[in-house]
Amino acid sequence: MNEDLFVDTNVFLRFLTRDDPRKADDVRALFQAAIDGRLSLVTSVLVIAEIVWTLESFYQLEKTDIAEKVEIILDTPNLVCSEGDLLRKALDIYAAKNVDFIDAYHAIYLKDQEHSRIVTYDRKHFRRFAGLEIVEPGQVENLLAKESRPGDDD
Repeated sequence: MNEDLFVDTNVFLRFLTRDDPRKADDVRALFQAAIDGRLSLVTSVLVIAEIVWTLESFYQLEKTDIAEKVEIILDTPNLVCSEGDLLRKALDIYAAKNVDFIDAYHAIYLKDQEHSRIVTYDRKHFRRFAGLEIVEPGQVENLLAKESRPGDDD
């Protein structure tokens, strides 16, 4: 098989939860074929986010358990997920700092892209990230005015 097979959220969930043993066994066989190098799999950042959300909200797993499960997915040989390194870092922060996974991902993404400011009202989670300046929409005009003043080095 020459083409990568895209794996959707529900396939990973059947494997991780074993809520349908027959499907879980089928998925295990799929992953074993990838591990053996007989096929290549690919998934997306959004699939990973949906897995985290479902395991947290529906299955009510602890963040550390979710992070471990998703890392198993990301470590599967011959399974590619773009931004896998960023996702691993986000999972670590998600579990360690008790923040939403998407917020952890965005904090890591901002750092990776060398951005230091985020426009948000979500101070609760983003204040936990060192080096990240939170700017609320109502503050943007003042920020622009301050930055446009010549010779102002504050």
